[in-house]
Amino acid sequence: MNLRGSCERWIRTGGIELCVAELGDRARPTIVLVHGYPDSKEVWSEVADRLAERWHVVLYDVRGHGRSTAPRPLRGGFTLEKLTDDFLAVADAVSPDRPVHVVGHDWGSVQSWEFATVGRTKGRIASFTSMSGPSLDHFGHWIGQRVSRPTPRRIGQVLGQGAKSWYVYALHTPVLPELAWRGALGTLWPRILRRMEKVPSDGYPTTSLPRDAAHGAWLYRDNVRTRLRRPRTDAYAHVPVQLITPTGDAFLSPSLYDDLDAWVPHLVRRSLPAKHWVPRTRPGQISAWISEFADAVETAGEDVPAMRGVGAAGSHADRFGGRLVVVTGAGGGIGKATALAFAEAGARIVAVDKDEESAARTAEAARLRGAAAAWGETVDVSDDQAMEKFAERLAAEHGVVDVLVNNAGVGIAGSFLDTTSEDWRRVLDVNLWGVINGCRVFGGQMSDRGEGGHIVNVASASAFQPSRALSAYSTSKAAVLMLSECLRAELAERSIGVTAVCPGIVDTGITASAHFAGVDAAEEKRLRGRAGRLYAMRNYPPEKVARAILSAVVSNRAVVPVTPEARGARLLSRLSPGALRFVARLRPPL
Repeated sequence: MNLRGSCERWIRTGGIELCVAELGDRARPTIVLVHGYPDSKEVWSEVADRLAERWHVVLYDVRGHGRSTAPRPLRGGFTLEKLTDDFLAVADAVSPDRPVHVVGHDWGSVQSWEFATVGRTKGRIASFTSMSGPSLDHFGHWIGQRVSRPTPRRIGQVLGQGAKSWYVYALHTPVLPELAWRGALGTLWPRILRRMEKVPSDGYPTTSLPRDAAHGAWLYRDNVRTRLRRPRTDAYAHVPVQLITPTGDAFLSPSLYDDLDAWVPHLVRRSLPAKHWVPRTRPGQISAWISEFADAVETAGEDVPAMRGVGAAGSHADRFGGRLVVVTGAGGGIGKATALAFAEAGARIVAVDKDEESAARTAEAARLRGAAAAWGETVDVSDDQAMEKFAERLAAEHGVVDVLVNNAGVGIAGSFLDTTSEDWRRVLDVNLWGVINGCRVFGGQMSDRGEGGHIVNVASASAFQPSRALSAYSTSKAAVLMLSECLRAELAERSIGVTAVCPGIVDTGITASAHFAGVDAAEEKRLRGRAGRLYAMRNYPPEKVARAILSAVVSNRAVVPVTPEARGARLLSRLSPGALRFVARLRPPL
C-alpha cells in the first residue's frame, strides 16, 4: 500500500485533526507506529508493509506534521501531555477493546516513553518498542547521577552526549530553525539523508518536510528543558519494552541506556550496526524484531525476558539474537567453536561441513548452547554451483544470512618444488575458492537485501609470515587476506563489513588431516603426529579465536591477528619485513 499522503480516517482531539492510516486485518492485534522529527508517518512505509502481513498496523501523523493539523498557538501545543492525549484518541479509535503494541522512533520514541510510563495509559498498551529516542525523564536522571557522582568515565559520557545533542541547542534558537527548514535546509535534507545516513532515494521524505520540521521544533522547546531540569521520579514502564539501539547513531550514545533496567522491569535489548534512520535503512530487520516481540507478548504476556536470543546491555546476545549465521568448516576446531559462540549469543546457526555427522553434532551442540535454531548442512565449499544452490535454498527457507564465517580450510606443508599441481589445486580450491564462493553468493544476497551484514574470512598468520615449508598454504591465506581487504572497500557503501581473521598456532584438528608434500605415507603420518603434538603444547584453544571473531564483527574490524605470535608477525610485517624473511629461511622443527 502506498502511504504517501493517505488518510483512511481523521481523528479529532484537543482542537486538532490527526491523519491516520491503517493496513492489514483489523481483527488482528494492533501495532501503532509513531514517527519522529522531522518525519511524517511515511517514514514507516517499508516497515508497515511488512508488518501488515500479520498485524493490524496503524500510523498517524503527529500533530503539526504530514496532513495532521497544527495547534494554535504553536507554543505549548506540543507538550508530552498533549501528545499522550493524541495517542489515546488514536488507540481508542482503532482498537477500542484491546491494548495496542506501540513502536516509536526518534521523537516518536521519546513521546512513547511517556505513554509507557504514565498511569492513565495502563491497560491501553501491550508493549513498547523504542528506537533512537530516550525517555526525557530517564535522560534527566542519567545526567543528574553522573554530575552528582562524577568519575572520568561518567563525565566523558555526559560531554560526549552533549556534543551529539548539538541540534537540540540549535532548535531552541528562536525563529532561525524555522527559516532554515523553510529555506535551504528543507531543500537539501533528502540529499543529506542519502549521503550521511544511506537512506534510499525513493521519494522520501515527503513534500511537507519544511512545514513539519518548522512545527516540530516545538517538540523540543515545549519539553526538553522542563523535563531534564525536573524529571519525573515515577517514570517506570508498566509494559514490556524492547530497546533497539543502532550502534552508529550520530545523535544518541548507547551509554544513555546503561541504567534502563532500573526503570523497566521487563526489558529486551537489541542492537544493530546502523545509523539513526533505521526504519528506512533496516526495515526488514526492524519489522522482524517488532513482530517477534509483539508475538512473544501476545503469547507469554510480560515474561518476555525469557525470549531466546536476547540479552543484557553489553552482551553479544543483544547484537546476534535471532540473526542468521552461516559457519563453514563447522565440524570441528575454530569453525565449531565459532558456531557455538554465536549459539550462546542466541543466533540461528547453520553449521556447514563436508562431513554430515560432524555438521549435525555441531548443530545439536549449538541448540544446547542456546541457539534460537540450528541445523547442519553438507556442502562442498569449493563447488560454486553447489554453493549457489545452497544459498538460494537457505534464503528461500530462512531469509538472507546476516553473518557469514568462511572458515573451511585444509592444511598443506612442504617445499614448493615438492608440491604438485594437484596439491596446489586442492589447497586453492578449498582455502581460496571456498572463500570466494561464499563471499560471492552470500555477499550478493546481503547486497541485494540492502540491510547490511558481515563477512568473516578466516585467513592465517601465514598470510603475512612467509615460510619455506608453507608456500602453498601461505599463498592461499595471503590471497584470502587481500580478498578481504578489497571486499571491505567495495562493500562498505552497502553497510556490509568484511573481516580477515588471522589466528596463528591454534590447537585444532587441522594437523591430523594436513598433507605433507614430497613424503611417503609413513613419513606423512609421523609428521602429522609431530605437528599435532607441537600444536597441543602451544595449547591455544579455538574458543579464544571464536571470541575474537564475535568481537571483530561487533566492532567491524578489518584484520584481526589473534594469537601473540600472529600479532607479532603482523607488526613485524609492517615494521621489519626483513626479519620475517630471515625467519622464513629457517627449517621448521619437524
